[in-house]
Amino acid sequence: MITKKEKAIESFKSGMNCAQSVLLAYSDQYKFDDNLAFQISSGFGGGMGRLQKTCGAVTGAFMLIGIHNCEKNSNHSLQTDNNRSMIQEFNRRFTQTYESLECKDIIKCDLNTEEGQKYCKENNTKETICAKCISDSIEIVDSLINS
Repeated sequence: MITKKEKAIESFKSGMNCAQSVLLAYSDQYKFDDNLAFQISSGFGGGMGRLQKTCGAVTGAFMLIGIHNCEKNSNHSLQTDNNRSMIQEFNRRFTQTYESLECKDIIKCDLNTEEGQKYCKENNTKETICAKCISDSIEIVDSLINS
């Protein structure tokens, strides 16, 4: 059986962005529509439309945390409180490893320049950094939702 991490990395290698890859890894568990999830998360790649702000793996994880808490709790106030605490804990753990949530800081280049594109290709950042962010995001989410 394929793991969530494997499913996410396969999705990423097939051309999905980081947010899509993380979010769609959980479609079976939370029984949401793959196509709708794909569409909703489509603008979050490259740190939100290649603005290189919050990493797509992080935004995908935040979406999952929201889905999890809405499934688990019918009380809106409890959903909100749990979302906040889980997102803050996700942030703490992710930044321990990457020192930032910002795509530009994590990959250490500007995707909107020729130099940045060249750097990413030469250093294989999709494989060496982005895939690891996806995998680590899934690991953190799993630990949060299963605790």
